[in-house]
Amino acid sequence: MSQKKKIKINIDTEDTPADQDNEKQALADGKPLESETRDAETSLKEMEARYEAKEQEAKETYDRLLRVSADFENYKKRAAREMEQSLIEGLNLTLNEILKVFERFNVKPIEARGKTFDPAFHEAVMREETDDYPENTVISEFQKGYLIHDRLLRPAMVVVAMPKTAAPKNEAKEVI
Repeated sequence: MSQKKKIKINIDTEDTPADQDNEKQALADGKPLESETRDAETSLKEMEARYEAKEQEAKETYDRLLRVSADFENYKKRAAREMEQSLIEGLNLTLNEILKVFERFNVKPIEARGKTFDPAFHEAVMREETDDYPENTVISEFQKGYLIHDRLLRPAMVVVAMPKTAAPKNEAKEVI
């Protein structure tokens, strides 16, 4: 049978001849040395510390990524809003300039909505059945009409109201 050997581990930092003999004996038996065990423990602690540091760094990087992506989304929304507002301002400025030119040359728009249909100033494009407006009243405009020096420049294209027609009822006639 095999005999169990007892190994005494000395934690002193000074190497004594007895410690050196123990280390030689441990090497001969295939067991790790005391210094190797200490090195393994310290390297394990160092690795754990590096792992925790890297984990913390990864969390911080992920947090930075989330913040940058949120900032970018906010920037895109703000840029789209500013672009839309710039477009609307540009259209309003253009409209105002066109209206000033019309006024200078005495061009006036024809007011058609809600007025009675007048074939001299309006062009009927459609007729719509409705009970909300009286017959031959302009309901809506497709295209604005204009007058220049009180003469027709372009007629207004309009939709004209007509009364709803009662649907014929299917009444059965009695045959005698």
